[in-house]
Amino acid sequence: MANDKSSMQLISRGILSENPIFKLALSMCPAVGISTTVMNGFMLGVAVLFVQVFSSVTISIFKNVIHPRIRIPTYTLTIATWVTVIDLVLAAYMPEAYAKMGIFVKLIVAFAIITMRLEMFACKESINDSFWDGVGMGLGFMVGMMAIGFVRELLGSGMILGIDVLGFKPLLFFILPCAGFFVVALMMAFFNWIEIFYKRTKGLK
Repeated sequence: MANDKSSMQLISRGILSENPIFKLALSMCPAVGISTTVMNGFMLGVAVLFVQVFSSVTISIFKNVIHPRIRIPTYTLTIATWVTVIDLVLAAYMPEAYAKMGIFVKLIVAFAIITMRLEMFACKESINDSFWDGVGMGLGFMVGMMAIGFVRELLGSGMILGIDVLGFKPLLFFILPCAGFFVVALMMAFFNWIEIFYKRTKGLK
């Protein structure tokens, strides 16, 4: 039961209290550039989840044999290996989705959130904890991307998952890249307000 509780804590932390986009403000390039629809956010989120989990587990397995002076290059090579795997899989089996995500899949190598978790967590913790931390951070990124995509797709095109729900396009501004910054800023503020409200209701500082 202790392990189950620990795994849930790690997952909830990645989704809520340490959400990569809304709380840590990391990997903002895809949040702004590709999150124009829910599906785009979901697909890139799946790719990041895969790379985060397998990179975290890999580093945790080999942490005792990685020399401190080459740890960052080792992280980069590890991430690049798993990005190559997911890149080839998407290109082979989901070409339409892959075409929409384009270069953003390859740019996962440079996502700060993945490197940060390898340095801050995976290189110090057990394989089991590193796995669940990777799951939490990956899901947190996916949730953030889908939430941004939901707002931008609904307000920009009047659709959700390609289905016309409004019958008109409210504000085309929201499908433009610059709108990504605006939506992310508003959702960051909302997350912070929720956290402050929760702490006040619980009498926490």
